[in-house]
This record gives sequence, structure tokens and C-alpha cells, in this order.
Amino acid sequence: MPLPGYIAVHGGAGAHGITHEKEVKRALRNTAPDGASNGGESALSMVEFAITVLENDGHLNAGYGSNLTVDGTVECDASITCAQGPGPLFGSAGAVSGVKNPIKLARAILNHARVPDPLGRVPPLTLVATGARKFAEGCVETVPDDALIAPAAREQWERWTRRLAASAQGAMDAGADEPGASGVRDVQDTVGAVALRRAGGMAAGVSSGGLLLKHPGRVGEAAVYGAGCWATDRMACSVSGTGEHIVRANLARKIGEALRSARDKGGEDPHDVLDSVLIEFWESCCEQGEVSPSVGVILLVDAGDDSAVRMWCAFTTPSMAVGYASTESPKPKAIIFRHPSPHGAGHTRPQIFITSLSL
Repeated sequence: MPLPGYIAVHGGAGAHGITHEKEVKRALRNTAPDGASNGGESALSMVEFAITVLENDGHLNAGYGSNLTVDGTVECDASITCAQGPGPLFGSAGAVSGVKNPIKLARAILNHARVPDPLGRVPPLTLVATGARKFAEGCVETVPDDALIAPAAREQWERWTRRLAASAQGAMDAGADEPGASGVRDVQDTVGAVALRRAGGMAAGVSSGGLLLKHPGRVGEAAVYGAGCWATDRMACSVSGTGEHIVRANLARKIGEALRSARDKGGEDPHDVLDSVLIEFWESCCEQGEVSPSVGVILLVDAGDDSAVRMWCAFTTPSMAVGYASTESPKPKAIIFRHPSPHGAGHTRPQIFITSLSL
């Protein structure tokens, strides 16, 4: 019998229009049961498998379907991590083109770091751009650069490129004809996963095409250690949102450390921890001049006993898409949580929505 496994996936924190809701939910439902039942005996393999399926879907901002840079190209970020020893194992790739599944490349980089080097060289945690692409050759599937451009992503890029040109002439009415989106930063849908395998550890991962119209070479939180994902022997989280702010906060690691600190003090409450960390994140962003901080988190916490495993979801954006399943309850479920009071310019208090579900 396989070890009990639990997995939750997300389709990003942003603004999910009603017209695309069915496609996003279908993608998440297709992924969650595969990750729970077919991902292998480790949580790390469950996460890799689940994110791979999402990267192949084309309706989300990762792998095939990624947002395009201002130059009309695809550059992906991805990372994966699991708890082992005093610190988590980690591997990531940034601003890489022509790799079908960036999460597989991140896993290959993590695995590479576990093999002793004959000269004692320190192995990389992160590889980027052409170096990442060269490393990928021979260990994961590579494709022509334009093979990752989905029709919907191309159409979206063309629409916003026209707006960019119009804005240079002072003529853009930002977001006026974009269903469900108030600005270019809401067009995201970064993907991620967190998993628990009883006696097989905890793991987390994240994969992203980055912000639409980003500068070529930009690396977001999905490739940065401690920013986009984090895992210990008791928790795993995956983060989505505006990468530069998340990187500055090293947000995923901060959530893990806050949970550990609360547990050491005998008062571990994931709701309170998420609320406290995200309020601090919100206030820090506002101090830096950001009027609408965008972030979303999915979190699994292992109580260490027979308690029901719960997924926590917290976000400041208009919506966040999640899916979940387990070997004990294999029928996949997907939901798009919508903020009852989504943030916007002018809010002076944190607009944080937090909920949880039993897996």
C-alpha cells in the first residue's frame, strides 16, 4: 500500500476572470489527483509531478502558456525544495528559455547538488538563462524557444503591447477591456504545489513565466531561495504574487520561521501566523510606495499526529485558484477563492483573506 499522501496546488494569486474560470479549475483538478497518487513515494516527487502537469496545460502562467517578456519571448523561473537535515534541499532555474518543464530542471539542479563533486566544488542552487539551458540539455526535455508560446499568451501580449505603446502617448485607459483584470500585474496565474507524504517528508515548489511584459533576464520569486517556496519537516508553503516584493521579504522562509517560532512558544496557529506575516508584508510594501501589495500563499502544516491535514490559503489579490486531493480522498477538488473586499489603490489597511480546508 502506498504511504498516505496529501497535495495542494495553486494557479496563482491575481484576478481570475469568469470567462477563464472553467479552464483554470479543470487544470487544477487534472493535476491534484495525479500528484497525490502517481507522484512517487516522496513529497518531492509529488510536487514535481503536479507542477509538470500544470506547466503543460497552457491556461496558466508557467511552462507552455507563460506570460511573454516585453520582447515577446518566454523566460521561465521555477524552484523546488524539501526538508532534509538542518536546512531544506533546494534547486531552481531562472530566466530560462526552451525548457519544456522548468520544474523538472529545478529538480535536476537539486539532485545535482546531492552528488559529491570530484574536486570539491560547491554545486549551484540556482542556474539562469543560457547556463540553465545548457545544463538542461541531456537531462530534461528542451524545445525551440517559441514552442512555449501559447496562442492565448500571444494574444494577451499583443493586447498589452498596444497599451504600452498607447501609454507612451498618454492615451491608455489601463485595463478597460480586460475581463477580471485591473492592470497588467493581475495577468499572472503562477503555479505551485505543496505536499506531505506520511513518512516521506514535505516539499514545495513554484513555477512561473513571470510578469507580463517583464524585462528579459528578470528573475522573480519563483527562482529565489526562501522567496517562492519553503519546506521543513513540519510545513510546506508556495507563494505567488509580485515577485520583487516577495523576494525582498524572503516571504516563504519567513512564514516557515514564524511557524517554528510560534510552535516553540506553544502557540502554533497557522491562521495567526499567516495574518501576522502578511500584515508585516503589506505594511513593508506600503512603506516602499506600493499601493496594492499582491501576494498569495498555500500552506500545509503537519501536526505530527493523526489530526486531519489542512490546507491554508491566504491572499491579498482579488482571487486565488487552488486544487487539492489525497490518497485517502482521491476525488480532486478545485476552487477559486474570491476576496470579499479586493484591494485597490487607496486602501490603507491590509486586505488579507485567509481560509482553510481539510484534505
